[in-house]
Amino acid sequence: MNEVTATVLEELPSALYRLELENKQQVLAHPVGTLKRNFVRLRPGDRVQVELSPRDWTRGRIIGKLEGGLQPARGLSPAE
Repeated sequence: MNEVTATVLEELPSALYRLELENKQQVLAHPVGTLKRNFVRLRPGDRVQVELSPRDWTRGRIIGKLEGGLQPARGLSPAE
């Protein structure tokens, strides 16, 4: 399996996500393992680690959520 970093573009029905890889290619992926068991919420802008299928590089599995994704503003300054 080929592991790459991607950004979540949109959430689709049936636990699928449209992701954009670092080379601007778009893929469809679904969460596996602890992400699925612990109901980890993925939102547009989140950075994730993806395993691409060796047969079809437009499909993959989300294996982890990375820190440093885009976070919505909450109205508080970082010092608070």
